[in-house]
Amino acid sequence: MADISQEPEVDAEEDGGGPVKSFLEHLEDFRWLLIKCVVTTGLTMLICLIGANYVIAVIKYPLTQAKLRYPGTNQIVSVSFGTNHLGNYSLTPDQQQLLETGTNRFATVRIDPLRLGTNQVLGWQVTDDPAGIADIERMHVDLVNLSPAGGFFVAVQVALYGGLLLAAPFLLYFIADFVFPALRIKERKYVYRALFVGGGLFLLGVSFCYFILMPVALMASQMYSQWLGLGALQWRAEEYISFVCKFMLGMGLGFELPVVILTLVKIDVLSYGTLRKMWRYMIVICLVLGAFLTTPEVITQVLMAGPLYLLYEITVWIAWYWEQPDRAKARRALFLLALLAVLIAGLAWIGWHYGWPWLRRPSA
Repeated sequence: MADISQEPEVDAEEDGGGPVKSFLEHLEDFRWLLIKCVVTTGLTMLICLIGANYVIAVIKYPLTQAKLRYPGTNQIVSVSFGTNHLGNYSLTPDQQQLLETGTNRFATVRIDPLRLGTNQVLGWQVTDDPAGIADIERMHVDLVNLSPAGGFFVAVQVALYGGLLLAAPFLLYFIADFVFPALRIKERKYVYRALFVGGGLFLLGVSFCYFILMPVALMASQMYSQWLGLGALQWRAEEYISFVCKFMLGMGLGFELPVVILTLVKIDVLSYGTLRKMWRYMIVICLVLGAFLTTPEVITQVLMAGPLYLLYEITVWIAWYWEQPDRAKARRALFLLALLAVLIAGLAWIGWHYGWPWLRRPSA
């Protein structure tokens, strides 16, 4: 006769893996979690505060990469005196003809002191300076402090955003160390995968915003100010830093959309059929997110909504793959679809880079 007092074996897949603790012991663990998070964040903020000038240089990089567009067809000249850059000026057709600066849209000139007899005058010489021409198309915006305590607030902002970014991996580790003992082995695998994929997508979103979207947004902001007839040569440093950091953070969080959707698919809240029917709503949602997380104009809104919707489509196809009984056939179909997408993207890039040369008619 079997011993009914014998406890049933615990499946390894269902084992929580952690010791059973009382409420007060869990509360003590939570207290130590908060202490470790606060101390780590404080140390990383102190590091960023000490190296605030280097952090600001990193934040200013998109501003140096933003291109400036000049409305109209007037010639733009860059004027320098010795090693000093005096500014960029738009010439009227009469001035261009009088000064003989050539026919190119952008030109560089140098002012040199000359002696004519007993008189000293300034001479105007057109130069071929590629660096100067490139400088004409670059935005020139100075970040300024308009209050005595402005520098302190900027340093605190830099320390806060930079400290949270540096502390994020440690904070995630501390939180995982607190939560994982309560999870089953299978659940831990899903959490590990979600953290890995989610971290990669977050970095991808931040990088896309930093290197591609941010220069376009800054250019559009200055062009809109000029269209309104307002000067845009100086910006408040604290507002610029806050805008850039929040913009990149929002873009990184927006790229977490696939992780959220696929998690809902795994727990049977959503399915491939439901996701496929939601594509119209997702276009609107992506445009709304682009409007809230970017500058209030159409260019950057579309630039952000496009990648978000592309990620949604990739998520839909992953959900389709999970529902297929024949995974090998599904993989082949996805491979052909990805190859076709890469081919279309490559043709689009070639057309944009070279101006669609195959659509141009040969000159007579």
